[in-house]
Amino acid sequence: MVVLEASNLMKHYGAEPNVVKALDGIDLTIERGEFVAIVGTSGSGKSTLLHMLGGLDRATNGTVKVDGKEIFSLKDDEMTIFRRRKIGFIFQSYNLVPVINVYENITLPIELDGDAVDNSYIDQIVTTLGLETKLNNLPNQLSGGQQQRVAIARALATKPAIVLADEPTGNLDSKTSLDVLGLLKVTSERFGQTIVMITHNEEIAQMADRVIRIEDGKLIGGNLS
Repeated sequence: MVVLEASNLMKHYGAEPNVVKALDGIDLTIERGEFVAIVGTSGSGKSTLLHMLGGLDRATNGTVKVDGKEIFSLKDDEMTIFRRRKIGFIFQSYNLVPVINVYENITLPIELDGDAVDNSYIDQIVTTLGLETKLNNLPNQLSGGQQQRVAIARALATKPAIVLADEPTGNLDSKTSLDVLGLLKVTSERFGQTIVMITHNEEIAQMADRVIRIEDGKLIGGNLS
């Protein structure tokens, strides 16, 4: 079942004759439960693509459907709510709230939506990620790898349609990177979660089910659907 679909996706900056085509006609289909890596060098358009797929920015042209909803048809306030409910984000900078503890960081998106926390599900995530003894800690009391595990838990907490990971191991050493990516793959399999990860690291990309390459704003290799 298709959970994410981009069609003729474009993001251009500037005006002719100096237009910069950050994305230049992207077509991409991702099935529910897939773990997909999008690989590209700096400036290839991979971060721009992730921002488009997650509704963090709007396209110049084209469409993105997440869980059947065309996201660019949404107004800004509607987009904010949709992202919170349907899309989990993992960034290399963790983006944890420093003044609340690990458990509160994990459940924050649920609390913001006014929903009840599914404690059994949260317990499963926490156990899978090895965070049981850290729930009362503040983020600054954790290592980088532990903070990224909290970010993964937070991204999964709302049971989103898709999780988007932007260079999730960019601030970690090589061993911790592989540990964190291993846990991300385990959570994908255990919870049937769809994950799209961008990275420049070929070794990390190979842990995904499918690898797609982007260059100069175009997808150039891999199975795109």
